[in-house]
Amino acid sequence: MAKTTKTNQIFKYLSYFVLILLAVLGLYLWYIGAFTDIKVLRSIVGINTHPLLAPVIFFALQIFQILIPIIPGTITLTAGVVLFGPWLGFVYNYTSIVLGSTLAFLLVRRFGKAFVTNYIDEGKHTKYLKWIEDKQKFTRIFAIAILLPGAPDDILSMLAGLSEMRLRTFIIILLIAKPLSIAAYSGAFSFLKHFF
Repeated sequence: MAKTTKTNQIFKYLSYFVLILLAVLGLYLWYIGAFTDIKVLRSIVGINTHPLLAPVIFFALQIFQILIPIIPGTITLTAGVVLFGPWLGFVYNYTSIVLGSTLAFLLVRRFGKAFVTNYIDEGKHTKYLKWIEDKQKFTRIFAIAILLPGAPDDILSMLAGLSEMRLRTFIIILLIAKPLSIAAYSGAFSFLKHFF
């Protein structure tokens, strides 16, 4: 029990630290104009100067936001499209989300409920645990939710890790259902870009 509490505290302080770091980084990026000029943002990421390193950094960020869900996934999905274009953005978003979600699933399988309680408050945690009691029902809910844009994929992946769902089933659902929601984000952003 003491070990679980200590793990929870470490995740809690790590989350606070990352949140402060992101706030400082956000202010800095705003100050230098990265949110208003795409050229500035691309030069920071190094797409032109480091074309191989930029996708690696993006992959790491996307996987990180799944494991420590402080940054909303919509921001990183949009960043992928803005930085790499709709096609490469889609590919990078898709592969990094599948990898990150699978890693979240495996970490929960390894560390159990202690890992999940760092991200879900007690009330929701109890409610979500009821979802996974019925294996077939949860698999259907999971598949439908992954298919829809805006679903909390990171939390769902962690819940799947707590359920009896097999890793193979989890990956198949991700591979089949996830492209639609990512394509919706990519397409919507590319369409809106012409009007703003």
